[in-house]
Amino acid sequence: MEKHEVIKTWEELEIKDDFMFAKVMRDKEICKKLLERLLQTKIRDIVYLEEQKAIDIEKDAKSVRLDVYIEEGNRVFNLEMQTTNKRNLPKRSRYYQGMIDLNTIEKGENYKKLKESYVIFICTFDPFHQGKAQYTFENYCIEDKELKLDDGAKKIFFNAKDYINAENEELREFLKYVNGEKSDNPFVREVEDRVAQVKASKEWRLEYVTLLMREQEIWEEAEEKGREEGREEGIRGTVNLLKELNIPLQTILVKIQQQYNLSPEASKKYL
Repeated sequence: MEKHEVIKTWEELEIKDDFMFAKVMRDKEICKKLLERLLQTKIRDIVYLEEQKAIDIEKDAKSVRLDVYIEEGNRVFNLEMQTTNKRNLPKRSRYYQGMIDLNTIEKGENYKKLKESYVIFICTFDPFHQGKAQYTFENYCIEDKELKLDDGAKKIFFNAKDYINAENEELREFLKYVNGEKSDNPFVREVEDRVAQVKASKEWRLEYVTLLMREQEIWEEAEEKGREEGREEGIRGTVNLLKELNIPLQTILVKIQQQYNLSPEASKKYL
């Protein structure tokens, strides 16, 4: 969650909020039905690899936390709910897919063991500004667009804002619900009931509140660090300016001590 995002109370959470989405998708039957509607294919059974799976391949590499990470036979699915358009989804989906692949096979194993991977973003906005309810990407040859790479990697973006353009009714009704509109669709009602059950959980409510408190602490620490860095930059800028004006060093020391409330010892490091 970014600081500019609206922080919602527990009672205000909707299916489009990633915390609620992840909890609702813990219902195996609902998750399976949603995948069937998104992909327009039958899903036999799913296995939860981990709720909000964290993938951290190397200590210095950027880690990712996936909302929903499941597999079915030879296929792996990553489901993400996205409510803010940070204009980085193409590169982000590429990174997610690469991290999933690295997490799928052990070092030295044959590449044939790589599973089909689906990185799926359900967005409350149009990520590509084409008015489509669904954008599906696979790798193909530029010289011959009929020739697919067939590497088993798929990236799919759903646009709830333009749900009306979804060809499949079941998908259209779910995207309509994500868009904040009412629907009498049986599956949507099932999801709504599950949302109500999640909200009734004291354990998950406490988890959400604890998460918000932790994020608030992180923000406050970042702000404090930013203020301190800004203060340091301001002091050094003042010192450099006074030096360019050929102001004596002793005068500069007195000036920054008074302006920034520094001790004589602390002020010396800026000269």
